[in-house]
Amino acid sequence: MLEENFPRNIVLVGFMGCGKSTVGRSLAARLGNSWRYVDSDVRLAEVAGCDIPTLFKNEGEDNFRRRETQILTGLCAGERLVIATGGGAVLRDENIPVLRSAGLVVWLTARADVVVARTERREADRPLLANRGDKDLLTHILTLLGERGPRYQQAAHLIVDTSDRTPDNIAAEIERKARQWQK
Repeated sequence: MLEENFPRNIVLVGFMGCGKSTVGRSLAARLGNSWRYVDSDVRLAEVAGCDIPTLFKNEGEDNFRRRETQILTGLCAGERLVIATGGGAVLRDENIPVLRSAGLVVWLTARADVVVARTERREADRPLLANRGDKDLLTHILTLLGERGPRYQQAAHLIVDTSDRTPDNIAAEIERKARQWQK
């Protein structure tokens, strides 16, 4: 039985490099044994039988997003999950009500310079960064953040900045706010 007024699930949305996976694992651990952490991109890769960059390359973004919606719909029907979504999960209109109905949606943000520092080491693993043409990384990230920001805002019940903070500190804030959450 869930605590009264506590969210059924906690869904983390936000741009790549904002800490969804790291914070998600920390948050699930804080919430106790009855809570599980799940990464929608990892689940999608398991179902597809290949990694995300390969899936993106072989099937294109539209088919990738369609598969992502199927995975998110299944996960959001669960309970006691901390769900880290892919950075583009909010791009399909149908995903936003699915995410919001699942529980508390937290938009993790970070300054653009922090996102660059966190993502540049694994740029090849991130199709939207690897395929940026001749744009420098910061300019490309700022463009994508500008496009996606309104979508994250639309999905989120709560916004938490992860810049210059530890995952445990962020997870503690989310847990505290989840305990005060009213549907």
